[in-house]
Amino acid sequence: MAFAPSSTPSAAPPGRSGDVHLPDTARDLVKILVAGPFGVGKTTLIGSVSEIRPLHTEEPISEASAPLDDLAGVRDKATTTVAVDFGRISLPGGVVLYLFGTPGQERFRALWDDIAYGALGALVLVDSRRVDASFDVLGLVEESALPYAVALNAFPDAPRHHTVEQLRAALDLAADTPMVTCDARDADSSVDALLALVQHLIDRHAPEGR
Repeated sequence: MAFAPSSTPSAAPPGRSGDVHLPDTARDLVKILVAGPFGVGKTTLIGSVSEIRPLHTEEPISEASAPLDDLAGVRDKATTTVAVDFGRISLPGGVVLYLFGTPGQERFRALWDDIAYGALGALVLVDSRRVDASFDVLGLVEESALPYAVALNAFPDAPRHHTVEQLRAALDLAADTPMVTCDARDADSSVDALLALVQHLIDRHAPEGR
């Protein structure tokens, strides 16, 4: 299994130094899961925002794994995460997010408890072309009692006729669960999705009647 950094010369988004050291302003270090089904864009999102060269544990889809992975809607995908993706991003106010991307396939469920340990929340990526593929991951997040936000990754051929209310109903989301649209390839869009999760975590821990 290959534990390798991104193959790009520099994975840091524009405007970020890519320095491996924590900034002097770092105050709160937060572990966040980036979850979602196979092929939804978790590796891409972490790579787009990480200020350090991200760690990827990807392997080619083999003949043995192909029957286990539903390639519907992701026929061009040639690799899959087999352990974890990891990246880091510093936000205003001294908040530093450690991002852990989790494999989306059922056969990697045994890794979930270890990867989720100590996380404060999860950003669940959803592909609106195959909403039902997200049910197992959402179930795992809820079983772990992790607060989460949902980010609809905007694939070019995704249907545009679904309303927000229809998608929330299809995913059976609680009324206070944030749902945003993002493009996992775009750093600013991905940061906005992470900020929606962070704000949700802040709101949950804010004193009542503030």
